[in-house]
Amino acid sequence: MAQSTLQTSAPAERVEPIEKAIPKTHTSPQRHFTRLIANVEPILVVITALAIVTSMALEQLEMPTWTILTANVISYLAGGYFGVQAGFQSLLHKEINVDLLMVLAAAGAALVDQWHEGAILLFLFSLSNVLQDYAMGRSRKAIQSLLDLRPDTATIRRDDRLVEVPVEELRHGDVVILQPGERIPVDGRVIRGSASVNQASITGESVPVLKQVGDEVFAGTINENGALDIEVTRLSSESTLSRIIQMVENAQANKANTQTALDKFEQYYAMVVIGATLLLIFLPPLLTNVDFNDNFYRAMVVMVVASPCALVISTPASILSAIANGARHGVLFKGGAHLENMAQIKVVAFDKTGTITTGKPVVTDIVVLNGLSENDLLKLTASAEARSEHPLANAVVKAANERQLSLVEPEIFEAVPGRGIRATIEGKDLLVGSERLFDEGGIVIPDSIRQQQEGFYQNGKTALLVYQQPEHWLGIVAIADTARPEAKRALEALHHVGIQKIAMLTGDNPQVAAAIAGSTGIDAPYANLMPEDKVTVLNELAAAYGPVAMVGDGVNDAPALATASLGIAMGAAGTDVALETADVVLMSSDLSKIPYAIALSKRARRIVIQNLTFSMSVIVVLVISALLPFIRLPLPLGVVGHEGSTVIVVLNGLRLLAFRPE
Repeated sequence: MAQSTLQTSAPAERVEPIEKAIPKTHTSPQRHFTRLIANVEPILVVITALAIVTSMALEQLEMPTWTILTANVISYLAGGYFGVQAGFQSLLHKEINVDLLMVLAAAGAALVDQWHEGAILLFLFSLSNVLQDYAMGRSRKAIQSLLDLRPDTATIRRDDRLVEVPVEELRHGDVVILQPGERIPVDGRVIRGSASVNQASITGESVPVLKQVGDEVFAGTINENGALDIEVTRLSSESTLSRIIQMVENAQANKANTQTALDKFEQYYAMVVIGATLLLIFLPPLLTNVDFNDNFYRAMVVMVVASPCALVISTPASILSAIANGARHGVLFKGGAHLENMAQIKVVAFDKTGTITTGKPVVTDIVVLNGLSENDLLKLTASAEARSEHPLANAVVKAANERQLSLVEPEIFEAVPGRGIRATIEGKDLLVGSERLFDEGGIVIPDSIRQQQEGFYQNGKTALLVYQQPEHWLGIVAIADTARPEAKRALEALHHVGIQKIAMLTGDNPQVAAAIAGSTGIDAPYANLMPEDKVTVLNELAAAYGPVAMVGDGVNDAPALATASLGIAMGAAGTDVALETADVVLMSSDLSKIPYAIALSKRARRIVIQNLTFSMSVIVVLVISALLPFIRLPLPLGVVGHEGSTVIVVLNGLRLLAFRPE
């Protein structure tokens, strides 16, 4: 039976280990404490069926009563063994679960001499448990397969010898020797060799990535060709794969909103079922001349068919199957609540640098003034920018390194967020940044420089102005960051999955923002934004359209990610900050994962609604059929409807395991 504990008191919420990340179909953990016990239940189901058939045959042959009774008792013991055990455990925890209700109903049937119907109830109930365990086991295996990605041992070079050691014993700085076809055991950095590495298990990317000296590799990925020497940079417990597994383990703690509501409803529903059963047992015989045994039997049927088994499991069966599917494709939902929230998103807002664009800007133009050479200007600019973490600063420093220019350590450095930097180099006070840095500082930009700057902007380039105080304009460094090749197609797909508006939030100037937006199909580019301005824009979009998702790198977008209805971090493989800040984590930088994730969440929502509607309808129909005197629903038929509906909603939810991105 699906885990459908009818709680009389709300238990404290706790995080379950990965093997329990999908609710088991039995309430008590003792029912699955070993593989042996899991294999015993199908055997007991067969014994129950044989005992029922034997009892009926003995009855037809008019054999002695004690032989028939013996067969009936065997059917009850075999069919009710796990139910009695789980029911007893629920009472110890001051809970009332469906196992207990079913055992009581079967016992009640025996009291009114309906042994066969009670035995059939237990048989169908146990058979349903076995079928559901098998079905839900597919979801558990889909998640647990993440554990299989991690090798148990690694070959390392230690004291000039090759030694095979358990992965858990690897230390920082150990050198792992990897041969073609082997799975990488730990996060590290390539220090020798090159190879194509299949990172699908981490990022969801199907195309192998070339790894060379200096590149980062992740545990669980596969070295397809070439030999690699890898220096360990993260311990096994700290690897990206371990973080992914931990996130999936924790996902259950953040329940879907629907599941949370059902948990609260369940507490009251329990008392209603118990109260209604007691009223049906005692009230009609007191008010009418109805036969007590017939009435008692009907009350047992009502208690069985009114149990909310299918209702309770309908949401977790679907949500956790979707979470498992997403994890296989490099999309990590931090819980069912975020999966449900994603299905409600109306607007998707993107950061520009590193999200819509590749995040790898390059210097394209150097305009020198006042007699400087290009190398002199680039050296000064790179020296001033060397301490900055901004991608544009990295592009300038990279260009200087490519020209083998020796940089100078600034005596004074100050970053001005969203504008540029101030630095003192060899006694020269420099300003490097956008026009806002100078406008706000009261420094007038000559028209000739503004015209050149505008020309760069119109071509989608960012222009950094370089100025030496008090009145020396040194030049302009133009930088371009190209849009991701899949951006236009991915943004079109967002509209196809129901997104009403696509926005881009950037601190860059309006011309650059417009150029990027025009080439990718962004509806609304917002430019010249400070971090606090992005928060304001997100609030305005939410007020105008509804729930907003913010997509960024999870490092520089923390305020916006926190403000949005849903925060999505891209390219998070190996990035601890991104794994912590967002609600949904994309392990690769592939924009097409976003429409896939939204489509998956909407499919999950549809299946949850289907399951809830179906399970409620079945309960209503069965309860009415049990109450109407001219129908007199038999107990076995009620169990078939009740258990059948539970199996159906589980199987319907498991369809999400087969969902594929288009």
